[in-house]
Amino acid sequence: MTNLIDSFDRQIDYMRISVTDRCDLRCIYCAASSFQNQSHENTLRYEEIARVVEAAATLGVTKIRLTGGEPLARLHLDRLVAMLVSIPGIEEISMTTNGTLLTKYAAELKAAGLKRVNISLDSLKPDKFAYITGSDKLNEVLHSIDVANDIGLVPVKINTVILKGINDDEITDFARKTITDCWNVRFIEHMPFAGAKKQDNDLVSSQEIMDIISKKYGELQPHHSHIGNGPAKYFKLPGANGTVGFIGAVTECFCSECNRFRLTSDGKLRPCLLDDDEVDIREAVRRGASIEELAKIIQSAASVKRAQHSLDSGSKPSVRSMRQIGG
Repeated sequence: MTNLIDSFDRQIDYMRISVTDRCDLRCIYCAASSFQNQSHENTLRYEEIARVVEAAATLGVTKIRLTGGEPLARLHLDRLVAMLVSIPGIEEISMTTNGTLLTKYAAELKAAGLKRVNISLDSLKPDKFAYITGSDKLNEVLHSIDVANDIGLVPVKINTVILKGINDDEITDFARKTITDCWNVRFIEHMPFAGAKKQDNDLVSSQEIMDIISKKYGELQPHHSHIGNGPAKYFKLPGANGTVGFIGAVTECFCSECNRFRLTSDGKLRPCLLDDDEVDIREAVRRGASIEELAKIIQSAASVKRAQHSLDSGSKPSVRSMRQIGG
């Protein structure tokens, strides 16, 4: 097995896979209400995704996260999980979900080999949740958190995007959940993407969020979590069993430590979430390319991975929405 190394000597061992661009929510920072889904013909079949993962595993990729859109909007996702678990070298399968359908499918996903879930939740207030997501499914999401914890898809992480003037008044409410409900909450800076209603002026920085929480609940104590593959910095509040995490993708560039790349649901390898560079692999998969050839395409994608994204210079992804990329 060879290691997957990019041009800046970063080892890539983590692959995020968007299985669909379909979603049952319409979050204002993700995609416009007029968003057009890609055709089923252009969407990779489960067998094709597994073929790409098999090639990635020969290069040292060990961790997979399934995303969307909403991954559970695609039927029989447990089939894909079982296929990926059986690939030699793959050690962990996790998933990011909006939680609306998780209660229905959690047990079968766990049985198939899914290890843990991140659940996106941006408001604890029904009216505000409806404004942000275009849906009244807050209770379903809250219930899914309990179900995921009960069946062992742990640690469950709650991903919260804070938007200025919209849900920034709930920062301390989410932080309190780490004390009262042992939640693991991760505050994520808003990132601008093509087609989203909400853009750059909605940013609330990680430092601002930390200051608000500290003022209310006391000093945040650094907590070194060994669960997960991402860039979050974790802390604990006094008396809390849960954790507070911060992902400062815009104001605190962590590109030098990036260990990941993405596969979009239409078969494009995307070295960076925040740049538009892509390498097509679907054509090779569909003409029956060997694992060795697919591995070379994956390596070529790693070789065009940039030193860091360009958000600080005013550049931002302009071709695809977050729903098309997979977060």
